[in-house]
Amino acid sequence: MPIPDDVTGEEIDKDVRQELQSLPKGLAEDVARNLVMVARLIDEDPEGAYGYSRVALRLASRVAAVREAAGFAAYASQKYSEALAEFRAARRMTGNVDLWPVMADCERGLGRPEKALDMAGAPEVQKLDKAGQVEMRLVAAGARRDMDQLDAAIVTLQSPELASNSVQPWTARLRYAYADALLAAGREGEAREWFAKAVESDKDGSTDASDRLAELDGVEFVDALVEDDGDSDGDSHSDGDAEDVNSEVPETESAPEPVEDSVDDDGLVDVDDVEDTDGDEGDEGDLKG
Repeated sequence: MPIPDDVTGEEIDKDVRQELQSLPKGLAEDVARNLVMVARLIDEDPEGAYGYSRVALRLASRVAAVREAAGFAAYASQKYSEALAEFRAARRMTGNVDLWPVMADCERGLGRPEKALDMAGAPEVQKLDKAGQVEMRLVAAGARRDMDQLDAAIVTLQSPELASNSVQPWTARLRYAYADALLAAGREGEAREWFAKAVESDKDGSTDASDRLAELDGVEFVDALVEDDGDSDGDSHSDGDAEDVNSEVPETESAPEPVEDSVDDDGLVDVDDVEDTDGDEGDEGDLKG
């Protein structure tokens, strides 16, 4: 696959670059350039990122960072079985548990929410950092919703991190998930409050909380440039003039007192059992194709 000339491979994280030092210099550069393309495209063009990840895999399947990148590219393309196999391979190579939440979410993608809940109760979760534990909580809540257990999903998300007034990288997504679960359960007033809180903490627009809040408030956005199909001279002939709708978002109430962490413990499973149930076990050898 063609790679732009401005991509040198030096753009990758220094830890990944260090991993690639085990390869011959020319090969390491080729792999690095493909990994840069994966990172560039994964949000806007997941299939394109997936293609570059396959090239990197053919070149260096024994490098953990390559297996991890291939896993995320497959995950973004909703190829959950393949993503799970790559994440398992990367985990075997490194021995760390950072990928545990996304592996559990792959189980959800494969239609196995019960397995995701088993992983949420496994000892590996206690080894995750705070961001990883919050991510695991989000996955567990999603699994509950997959099983139509809305009340349990709401309780799963209730935590000191949710109630805290401090804004962390995960705050907007956690508040958004809580608001969405409340809305699904028919608790519209509470949902509106938490969508507003999500807007407050979503400085980089990682969620569509503002749109969801506007929808709950009945705000309609009118495009003044849209013309009637029958207009031949540029004048609008609609039945009524479109009026700008201005709606102020009311100030939100202060966050509630922290609630007790009440993630359900669905029982622990042996890690080997978790990793062997799927038939797509990652191969640490070279991938072809």
